[in-house]
Amino acid sequence: MAILEREVTNGVARLQLNAPERLNALSDEMIAALHGALDDIAEDRDVRAVILSGAGKAFCAGHDLKQMTAGRQAEDGGRAYFKDLFDRCAAMMARVQSLPQPVIAQVHGIATAAGCQLVATCDLAVAAHGTRFGVNGVNIGLFCSTPMVALSRNIPRKKAFEMLTTGDFIEAERAAELGLINRAVSHDTLAQETQALADQIAAKLASAVKVGKAAFYTQLQMPVAEAYGYTGDVMVENMLDRDTREGIDAFIDKRPPNWPHQ
Repeated sequence: MAILEREVTNGVARLQLNAPERLNALSDEMIAALHGALDDIAEDRDVRAVILSGAGKAFCAGHDLKQMTAGRQAEDGGRAYFKDLFDRCAAMMARVQSLPQPVIAQVHGIATAAGCQLVATCDLAVAAHGTRFGVNGVNIGLFCSTPMVALSRNIPRKKAFEMLTTGDFIEAERAAELGLINRAVSHDTLAQETQALADQIAAKLASAVKVGKAAFYTQLQMPVAEAYGYTGDVMVENMLDRDTREGIDAFIDKRPPNWPHQ
């Protein structure tokens, strides 16, 4: 049984974390499998959107604590292993956002600690009613410092700090209000709603979405004036793309665009 299942249909890749007996924890093996799959998808021109989900009763419960405990047995108490683990996890998270295709988290059950970080890292997220989100490492004496990076860039800082210091969970509806997810839907329609969002994105001009996603994350790190200068340059290059020209001409002519390179 593969720890990560993958299929591609009509331009949408589905990745499913497949370790339900461990609540799809981000073990060494899961991190490696997910990073490798993202690298493969980045080179696949047929994939225009990605859905990330979890098998079983939960999306992802964060790092594999049993595996981390085993890492403590090294002579240095686990220092080198832990540093390597968090570096590898951060690199995988960064790959989600550097991927040319938008990634949508399809969330159910729980998303805790690094699992909540993964949701916050994805470009979009749809969750079932009843899903709980938390960065609750503080409850066992481990502050969720790395998950905090993505969380604090998704929701207001005081709410993020409250979650980090109390270990309290929030429900899907509150997560939507705060901006951690895009919407909360019924459990019965979760897959359908997520697929519909992915299909809508996959129908757009892939080259434009690719350029736009990269620009979105780059400009967020810039002062406003610099961001406008940078994105203006991006739009110039986008306007010169032959498929973009065809899209504009088709709009003016009131006809569907002919995008042979899609």
